[in-house]
Amino acid sequence: MEKADLLRTVEWKNNAVIMIDQTKLPNELVLVTYTDYNQIASAIRNLVVRGAPAIGVSGAFGLALAALQSNAGTKEELIGDLEAAKKTLFETRPTAVNLAWGLEQIMNVAKKGTTVSQIKNSIIDTAKQMADDDIKINMTMGKNGSVLFDDKDTIMTHCNAGALATVAYGTALGVIRATRESGKNIKVIATETRPVQQGSRLTAFELKHDGIDVSLIPDTAVGYTMANGLVNKVVVGADRILRTGHVFNKIGTYQVALLAKQHGIPFYIAAPLSTFDLKSNPQDVVIEQRNASEVTQVGDRKTAPDGINVINPAFDMTPPELISGIITEAGVARPPYEESIKKLFQANK
Repeated sequence: MEKADLLRTVEWKNNAVIMIDQTKLPNELVLVTYTDYNQIASAIRNLVVRGAPAIGVSGAFGLALAALQSNAGTKEELIGDLEAAKKTLFETRPTAVNLAWGLEQIMNVAKKGTTVSQIKNSIIDTAKQMADDDIKINMTMGKNGSVLFDDKDTIMTHCNAGALATVAYGTALGVIRATRESGKNIKVIATETRPVQQGSRLTAFELKHDGIDVSLIPDTAVGYTMANGLVNKVVVGADRILRTGHVFNKIGTYQVALLAKQHGIPFYIAAPLSTFDLKSNPQDVVIEQRNASEVTQVGDRKTAPDGINVINPAFDMTPPELISGIITEAGVARPPYEESIKKLFQANK
């Protein structure tokens, strides 16, 4: 699959950011254009763009727009404007570590610059490079992961860790794409991923678009499909991975991992090194709580009584003992994770 053929989730063109509006999928493929960093913040918050790698690059593009919007006459004033934009962008999604990573990369470039115009140019160049790098990283990760999957495997995935969660190609779906590109015949089972249906709206859309055999199941049928031998392996993405191998990913990942363990099915994570948080402990990570309306209605149709209490976490934590391997662009980490993750980062220096 050539880079030109890929669905580009987020792109920089003519000093504007162009995104696929993922809230409109699968009914229509709509591109939106943003020229204000506040629009980017709103797009991240409202899931126009989602998926850890994609929001990392979107955050970087948001700061590039903030730099263009700034009327600063000095480096200090420009840094002040960028810091304010960074705060707005960061607060949109607290759990995914790629957003903080993307913002930090741009701030480092800005602080190294000398003149206002030079800083603006270097920020834009860096953000564009990050987008291109994301595709290369995913393709390398896909190759590294493809060796773990066999001909005639049926692979389960949860949520959307595909081209639509990244700039293009994908993490978990990148591994699935690379497995197919290596000549193996595979099938995919996608969970619908309630409450926002990223599996049915996005993953099923992407895989069907690529001509990959995909079946959709309700989240409640994960145990059934595993117990009946319909699944050989599982691969999902991640929004944050700790040095201990604890993985934060879309709500429901933990129960998929538990059921995979119960049925002796290998459970893999696919994520770039930019998704790793080597400093935090499991109890430090803030789990984003989302709006109750995601659970109490589908579109405009009510599906629950008024005034009902709702618990709607966006993510959960899967402990390392449930994970068979973590696929990255630097190789595959295996248990014990504290050692193997450290080695991946040392090898990638």
